[in-house]
Amino acid sequence: MSKKPTSTKPTSSHPQLIGGHFKLEYRIGAGAFGSIYKGTVPGTTEEYAVKLESASAKMPQLMYECKLYKHLAGGPGIPNIKWYGREGNYNVMVMDLLDKSLEDLMQKGEKKFSLKTTIMVADQMICRIEYLHSRDYIHRDIKPDNFLMGRGKKRNIVYLIDLGLAKRYRDSATHQHIPYREDRGLTGTVRYASINAHHGIEQSRRDDLEAIGYVIIYFLTGSLPWQGLKIENKGQKFRAICDMKMSIPIDTLCKDCPAEFGLYLKYTRDLHFDSKPDYFYLRRLFRSLFLKTGFVLDFVFDWTPALLQQEQEQGQAKSSDPKRIAQK
Repeated sequence: MSKKPTSTKPTSSHPQLIGGHFKLEYRIGAGAFGSIYKGTVPGTTEEYAVKLESASAKMPQLMYECKLYKHLAGGPGIPNIKWYGREGNYNVMVMDLLDKSLEDLMQKGEKKFSLKTTIMVADQMICRIEYLHSRDYIHRDIKPDNFLMGRGKKRNIVYLIDLGLAKRYRDSATHQHIPYREDRGLTGTVRYASINAHHGIEQSRRDDLEAIGYVIIYFLTGSLPWQGLKIENKGQKFRAICDMKMSIPIDTLCKDCPAEFGLYLKYTRDLHFDSKPDYFYLRRLFRSLFLKTGFVLDFVFDWTPALLQQEQEQGQAKSSDPKRIAQK
């Protein structure tokens, strides 16, 4: 769900009723896989996200992603799957409807996050990836678009989505790690990819965590040095980004961030291929910074005041609706 197109109604080629229960309302997201629609259950207030993938896709991912969500079911910040199946010319997955991505919230606001918000989302992001790793998988596409906030009573929870590129990195029973290889293509989003991923090295837990490092620097500063390079050739551009990641000292990259950001990035870059990361140490870095700075863990993010005002206005609008008044 990388780019948010203008909301559109489903076309006649789309199934009108999913699984006999869920009705497509309008499109809320799109990507290489297909489209995501808001779905409802007619006659109720239930709302869901409905992900559609063409049944003739050359590299179908939806069934794999659905199985992985079910494998992770019950974990914090993991959306629930309500239904999966084939409808007409589409593979369809119905899941919890979430709110905006961290990328959307950043762009809608000040184009960067405050230190308090950055630390609060960083803590949850590390927790989500630790849980994914504990269930034997790595994500391989860490980016702000793939972390969404919950809705309603769960609006303070950061959710992890888009597991289509996730990969098992160890055997579930024996915990035998996959072998080291150096012949891999770059999987994921180049802006946040680890240096080892750029070099074609098989990804492991360290790569997800290094990518989170770039994401949180981006959140706090509003940009990364390798954004917007004017290089037309994709291969040359990717090499230039890799060269910048390697050549810019961590202290320089993190010059506008507290020291903990540099310590985080150095630790993740120094991990060996099959190392088990010390997630507690990484969370403690930011939790200590949070306390040292005098912040209060009240889950008031940069966007919270506007969200609360919007919810209040919607509540007032509903209470003054003539139809609702008549029903009372």
